[in-house]
Amino acid sequence: MNKPLLTSLALAACCAAALAQTPKVPIESNDEGSIYVSPNLSPNEKSATANGGTLGLQRKDGSGVYGGMDTSGRRPNYSLGASTGGDVSFSAGASTDGKDNKGIKAGVTIRY
Repeated sequence: MNKPLLTSLALAACCAAALAQTPKVPIESNDEGSIYVSPNLSPNEKSATANGGTLGLQRKDGSGVYGGMDTSGRRPNYSLGASTGGDVSFSAGASTDGKDNKGIKAGVTIRY
């Protein structure tokens, strides 16, 4: 292989890994929306370790709620949040480990 092609393939792989999102596995789905679980996995050489996960509800219009736990650190980190649907969507969330680490986030998504 020539070097420019190999470099391009390596760059594409890095970009794909950076844009990857955790998979949402649907538990139940109907006309109104779906209930999903998104596990927090840490891959090893021959297996994967589950370090918590997220349980959420997502409606067809894009609105939803979620709650989760991450146990990969020294203390478990808990999070919850919600978002509205439609062309202009507002979202908010909070996370904490119950002691020192606390955070909130908010955002607006505009679809055009």
